[in-house]
Amino acid sequence: MDGEQGDNAVEQTLTRLRVLDARPAPVPAADQVAPRTLADLYRDHRMRMVRLAVLLVDDPSTAEDVVQEAFAGLHRNWSGLRDEEAAIGYLRTAVVNGSRSVLRRRRTARDYVPPHQVNARSAESLAMLTAEHQAVVDALATLPPRQREVLVLRYYGGLTEAEIAEATGITRGTVKSTASRALDAVGRAMNPGAGR
Repeated sequence: MDGEQGDNAVEQTLTRLRVLDARPAPVPAADQVAPRTLADLYRDHRMRMVRLAVLLVDDPSTAEDVVQEAFAGLHRNWSGLRDEEAAIGYLRTAVVNGSRSVLRRRRTARDYVPPHQVNARSAESLAMLTAEHQAVVDALATLPPRQREVLVLRYYGGLTEAEIAEATGITRGTVKSTASRALDAVGRAMNPGAGR
């Protein structure tokens, strides 16, 4: 598999996961349009944020904890947010930062024993993935955290370079170069004999 095919496989896999996650938001009746509450956001976005965190930390219970902390932070800052999009951006950034903290603590506690030894994905998600898609998800697990974050936010999260830069606290140029290196690394992990 050459680099371009590897890029396409990553994009297809993470896009497919994003599509499987997507569900239409309930449309209120015209006479029932009211400001969205924190409970509405929790109900509509919690599982999507948990799946994002699982892709970053590769552990469902830890991902749940990260997302709970993100929603607790959102609750504390609720009055300072201007709208629903700002709240979702806050959640996404909090999940990325919380995932980073978890990974830092793991490295310290385990003297950097790679945290991706157990496949923690559900049987349902595994059944939905083809062998190639599973190879992409496995290759993602070999990436350094920042590279994994950028690819997951780009292809699974569907974010632009600017949105990724905001969520991760890095520049747009760094997002672009990190994504390029990450895609190359995924291609090499998926086809280790190529180019030798």
